[in-house]
Amino acid sequence: MMESRGIRNNNPLNIRLSNDKWQGQVPPQRGSGEGAFCVFYNMEYGWRAAFRILCNTYYNKYKLRTIRDIVSRWAPNNENNTAAYIRHVSDYTGIGPDKVLASPKECPTDWLLIGYAMAVVENGKALPAVPMLKGFAMATN
Repeated sequence: MMESRGIRNNNPLNIRLSNDKWQGQVPPQRGSGEGAFCVFYNMEYGWRAAFRILCNTYYNKYKLRTIRDIVSRWAPNNENNTAAYIRHVSDYTGIGPDKVLASPKECPTDWLLIGYAMAVVENGKALPAVPMLKGFAMATN
């Protein structure tokens, strides 16, 4: 059985290609079969990019403060079952979908749990925690 795209690409949250050039990102290749998604050299870099988006862009720039707001932007209804995604992340983390989140610096555990739960949705299974912890440290230090 083939691994999920996120695992194959070391991209646990399936970040799409954009004008952003992420640290540890493999240069896009024509005909790679991965098309619209970033590929990273290792899972730590994929997690780093994911947490840069969640903690910096979503929390600081867009002021997204709840699981509902974060997931609604990450996985919009036109491409996903957003309500089910929100429910899964909320159930997995034990954080209510509309609870206002503390900053990643104040409560990193909540952000790690949210990222991990999102990766389970994106990849269909749990991923090793150590690369996630390393990626979070790279993103927030």
